[in-house]
Amino acid sequence: MTHLGRLYDLLDDVRLPDGAIPYSQVSSWELRFLYLLGRHHLTGGDRLVELGSGGGGSTYALALGLRESPVFDERTGRLHAYDFFRVGKGTFASEKFFTSGSRPEGEDSFLDDFRSRLEPFLPFLEIHAGDLWQTSDPLDTGPVEFLHVDIAKTARVFRCVTERFLTRLRPGSVVLHQDFAGPRLPWLHHSTGALLPYVEIAGPPIRSTLAFEVVRPIPEEVLRRIAEDAYTVDEKLALISAVQDRVDLDHTGGIPFKPVLEFAKAYVAHYAGDHRRAWSIAKPLTSDAYLSRTRADHFAQVRRAYEQERERGGGGSRLGRLVKKAVGR
Repeated sequence: MTHLGRLYDLLDDVRLPDGAIPYSQVSSWELRFLYLLGRHHLTGGDRLVELGSGGGGSTYALALGLRESPVFDERTGRLHAYDFFRVGKGTFASEKFFTSGSRPEGEDSFLDDFRSRLEPFLPFLEIHAGDLWQTSDPLDTGPVEFLHVDIAKTARVFRCVTERFLTRLRPGSVVLHQDFAGPRLPWLHHSTGALLPYVEIAGPPIRSTLAFEVVRPIPEEVLRRIAEDAYTVDEKLALISAVQDRVDLDHTGGIPFKPVLEFAKAYVAHYAGDHRRAWSIAKPLTSDAYLSRTRADHFAQVRRAYEQERERGGGGSRLGRLVKKAVGR
């Protein structure tokens, strides 16, 4: 068992304060794990970074653990919170991040609400509000002890995560990928496959979060290929298969990661424009109970793209095929 894996035994005993934790889109299990990381593992000697703080639930749980840690020094340690801190197109934020639970008329920023909720921890909390490409410093190469990634909803943002944060990981650094159960974000999955020789996975995913610790220096070439999306489709599928060999059910038994990761392969092909291949991967997964219940919109998206591609090729209907045959094309 990894050092991080020992935290799993403590999950059932964590009691976070009722009513204090802000609304969060992560599960109570993930909040408990964040608290345990702050309380029992992290030191604050290097940068502690949360990418995608949202309404502050995950930030609060982690900061509470740090405050109760015997080794974290609030005078010198810093927790860096990055987010748009507003709702609107491209932010993937919920109106529930406002204290009122809905967006006030004429207002799109919940930054003041975030600050108010995290007030006990402001002395060691640094807030970076805005587009990650603008709020992160390309010249900052300081080592990152902890990286919580809940912001990589697009390939564009993930490139920023890779270039400006993954490059700063060192042996001992801890990474949490919060969206690991999201098939539409396959860059999380094939990049993890590329990192497998240099990391140890802590244990089963904590609901949607995969946790791992860097145990060997990551070669610059590996990080460059991840950032530049320099892997072929077949290489990406093989990298995801390598993760499938390591990850099965989440720790509660509720999320079956092998089919989730298989569906991520379909999205690799989908984003590459090979919609026929994408549907050929996705179609057998429609019989999976978990995916059919939770990802119906994903199946519809991949199938629709495949059918549109087929129509454009002239083979989308029986009549179309007959016409092609009649004119000899």
